[in-house]
Amino acid sequence: MIEPLRTRKLAETIAEHIERMILEGVLRPGEKLAGERDLAERLEVSRPSLRDAIQLLEMRGLLVTSRDGTRVTQFLSPLTDPLAGLLQSNERVTADYFEYREAVEAKAAGLAAVRATEPERAAIRECLTEMERAHASGDLTKEAQSDIELHRLIYEASHNLVILHVMRAFSDMLRRDIFFSRTSLFASDEFRDALLAQHTAIGVAIVEGKSAEAEEATRAHLRYTMDAVEAFRRDEERIDLAVRRLNRNTLIAG
Repeated sequence: MIEPLRTRKLAETIAEHIERMILEGVLRPGEKLAGERDLAERLEVSRPSLRDAIQLLEMRGLLVTSRDGTRVTQFLSPLTDPLAGLLQSNERVTADYFEYREAVEAKAAGLAAVRATEPERAAIRECLTEMERAHASGDLTKEAQSDIELHRLIYEASHNLVILHVMRAFSDMLRRDIFFSRTSLFASDEFRDALLAQHTAIGVAIVEGKSAEAEEATRAHLRYTMDAVEAFRRDEERIDLAVRRLNRNTLIAG
């Protein structure tokens, strides 16, 4: 009976270690873990103990194993997927979305300026460099990806676990164009130029530890983006109306 108890205790210790990495955002929802042999070697534990730990985490709903391997559970998906459909069907929610982001992200940026570690500051600097390269080369896809990555790095650097996980869920919805078409906006050179300057201001303020400046730069960025989205929608509505008027003859007799 002694050996199983020891094994169980070790499995719980391993499970707690992996659970903490999920909570802290080291392991992200949907990410696939290394294979059993490699993971056991990296954690310096036995494969049977690791296997028991994974089973414990599966019971807690934090990991899911399939033929493809073991992944971190998309634990917010049961909430965000129906919510995404609900929000996408209502255009007025976009203003509420930006209002929410302004409140939360300004705070996150301010916290990041105070709490970010040197590796996190280095990651933010590197992300800004990648964004500048993508902007200069006209790689719209990579520039948009760098946009989302910078915001995620800021959530992590805030060292607020609730902000991290909730805003990651919103980032996923943003990437799926739930609130507006990012692809259409990034097609505008003027919009991309403005965003690069705004992201640089936010990132530099955080790296330099200027909390108030980081918060204000974040607010300005989100207000600009909301105004750009609304202007884009108004232009689309005018174009649609113009097309309907031009095609009116298809609807009338004679």
